[in-house]
Amino acid sequence: MKNWKTLLIMAILLIWGSAAAAVMAGSSHEDHDMSGSKTMQHTGAEETFKHQAVVEGIRAEFEIMSLAAMSMKDPQGTTDHIMVKLFHDAMNHQIQDAVGKIKVISPSGKEQIVNLKNYNGIFAANFTFPEKGKYGVICLVKVAKQKHMFKFWYQHK
Repeated sequence: MKNWKTLLIMAILLIWGSAAAAVMAGSSHEDHDMSGSKTMQHTGAEETFKHQAVVEGIRAEFEIMSLAAMSMKDPQGTTDHIMVKLFHDAMNHQIQDAVGKIKVISPSGKEQIVNLKNYNGIFAANFTFPEKGKYGVICLVKVAKQKHMFKFWYQHK
C-alpha cells in the first residue's frame, strides 16, 4: 500500500511538472509582470508603449514615448519619457500626491534611476534608451505612507 501511494504522488508531480514546463516554454518574461496589460500605439513614425498594472489596490497606467515624438528636447540629452498615472483602483480616483522613482535596466544591464516629478497628478521621468532590446522597468511609489512596486518589460525598437 505504501508503494502505491508513493507511485501515485510521483505520477501527480510528474504530470504537474510537465504541465508547468509546457506553460513556461510557451511564455516569455513579458507574461510574468504582475497581471499587467500592455499595448503599442503607432503615432506616425513614432510609437507609444502603454502598460497598466494593479498592485495592492493601486492601479498604475504607464506610457513610454520618445521626447522627439512629443516635440521636446532635454538639456541633459535624455531621449525618452516615462509617464505614470496612479489610481485607487476600487474607486477609480486619481492619486494626486505620491512620491517615487523609476529604475530602468538596459539589455546590457546598465541601470538608470530617476525620481518621479509630479505634474498635477501625472508623474514623469526622462531616460535614455541607447540600445535596442528589452528593458526592465521598476517603479516604486509611496502613496499615503505605503510603498507599491510595479515591474514590467519594455521592448525598445
